[in-house]
Amino acid sequence: MARALTFLCISTYFKGNDFLKACKEAGNKVFLITAKKLEHKPWVRDSVDEFFYVEEDEDGKYNMNEIINGLAYVMRDRPIDRVVALDDFDVEKAAHIREYFRIPGMGQTTGRYFRDKLAMRTKAAESGILVPGFSALFNDDAINDFIEKYPGPWMIKPRSEASATGIKKMENAGELWETIHQLGDKRHAYLVEQYKPGHVYHVDSISYNGRVIFSWSSKYLSPPFDVAHGGGIFTSVTVPFDSSEEHALETLAVDLLKAFGLKHSASHTEVIRCHDDGKYYFLETSSRVGGANLSEMVEASSGINLWKEWAKMETAEAKGDNYKLPPVRKDYSGIIISLARQEWPDLSVFNDPEIVWRMNEPYHVGLVVRAKSREKVIELLDKYADIIQKDYHASAPAPDRPAH
Repeated sequence: MARALTFLCISTYFKGNDFLKACKEAGNKVFLITAKKLEHKPWVRDSVDEFFYVEEDEDGKYNMNEIINGLAYVMRDRPIDRVVALDDFDVEKAAHIREYFRIPGMGQTTGRYFRDKLAMRTKAAESGILVPGFSALFNDDAINDFIEKYPGPWMIKPRSEASATGIKKMENAGELWETIHQLGDKRHAYLVEQYKPGHVYHVDSISYNGRVIFSWSSKYLSPPFDVAHGGGIFTSVTVPFDSSEEHALETLAVDLLKAFGLKHSASHTEVIRCHDDGKYYFLETSSRVGGANLSEMVEASSGINLWKEWAKMETAEAKGDNYKLPPVRKDYSGIIISLARQEWPDLSVFNDPEIVWRMNEPYHVGLVVRAKSREKVIELLDKYADIIQKDYHASAPAPDRPAH
């Protein structure tokens, strides 16, 4: 009898329980590397065969040499067949481990397209995909050329942080140069990009054998940057089915993931439709399930749990079996999330039958709704936003680097 496959999962954050569970249910052995400080989180322990806890340094980084040495010891009697990164911050770690131990899957070059904002923009532009004007911060003359070519305002973004962390917006060249100088010796780890006002969308997908087999488009009603920096309420809603919007977003995501060489993974891609020219521009992508509980929203409308299907697809691929996506439903869904003043807010005031998920995190209020019509979803989100703003909402300044 063939031995069970062993999946090594890595997560710097407490997330991915659905993946771990589905991976175990598919008959695999499951190992998890995570931070020591997350040891007491409610992981699905009966789905994980072994935990490996890592102490982070003061920057929240893992010592990869220690991890490689530890895994080399483990692999003497417990071979590892696949390595899966459950969070953005783990993509490089997983690629490093795969390359070192020659385990199949995404290597470091492809991994960079999904982590390094400079690499992903350069590759997208080379592949004929529209991107807002951008420049590395390596060379002063190149930055001045960029300023001349692309009028402000501009954003300075870290090349490898997830979410809207560490992003700053500048209105004029003086301000921009001042920010660059403040970065000092770290400026090479950032890029500058032209700020284009517009609607921001996210496309959540699953790729199998290099093809996108599932793609779901949604529109942020309040973009993540505005929420992180303006203390707003986070909302997103499914894009109208069979609309020109949906077709444009799906086409861009498919072209992009093909150009980046994504073989087998979930992915989350962000796109902006600019107010000035109506065109769709690529913002960023990642080879994992979208954060901010977007998977709950995608599942509410499509019936597809991205975490579970990713685990089932990875297992089928590793075994050389065929993977088939379950039937897809087409309902509309929306999500609303806000920081709350109360530690455990009373959500009983939200009692509409359309509510399919409630957030269970201290100092947060969050809901997912599902309905046959998009108008109904938006009407409910608007109603909840008013209630949350009045009775629950709290805001905190955006961190310079993510908190766990």
